[in-house]
Amino acid sequence: MRSRRCSDAGQAFPIYITVVGGLLFLAFAYFAVGQAAANRNDARTAADAAALAAAQHKRDQLAGAWAQNVLDPSQWQDIFDGKAEGLGLSCWRADQLAAQNDATVLSCVSDGPLDFTVEVRTNDSVGDSIVPGTEQMKSQEKATAVIEPRCDFDPLTEEGGEDALPLLTCDGEEWELDPKDPDPLLPEPQDLFEVHLAD
Repeated sequence: MRSRRCSDAGQAFPIYITVVGGLLFLAFAYFAVGQAAANRNDARTAADAAALAAAQHKRDQLAGAWAQNVLDPSQWQDIFDGKAEGLGLSCWRADQLAAQNDATVLSCVSDGPLDFTVEVRTNDSVGDSIVPGTEQMKSQEKATAVIEPRCDFDPLTEEGGEDALPLLTCDGEEWELDPKDPDPLLPEPQDLFEVHLAD
């Protein structure tokens, strides 16, 4: 009787080892999946931040161009459309923000005057795991940021006079600009343009 029990225990031991080994494998596999997901999230964060930074830099330049041309309403529409003379490059801000998020910009392009699409790659790899090759695997993500003008204005009529400025309406808020002293009343860049990630 005693030998039968020993025999059963001996047969159960390999099964026990197999089950424990399988559970450990699953645990390591889930850990590897978690590492990869975290690395992708880091890439997504870096791409979002980089695209927004480039778009915000251009928004600030457009707002500056509008302020310089506030007395020339004929220039306003082009500026709100993202077109103004003397604008500098903005993708260097994408490089900065990607670096702050431990990533590298692979590309930064504009499909139009009011958007930036940035692709980044994480500097860190997924790391060692039971999945072969993850120690060299890095995540890449892409994000697009859009600049949208908040403001509308009506063309001047002859009754307005030569020195009059159009009434600027930004998200329902009206800005009555005095051509003789417009500076104290100028809206901020965030009043003129909204910057957000594309859906």
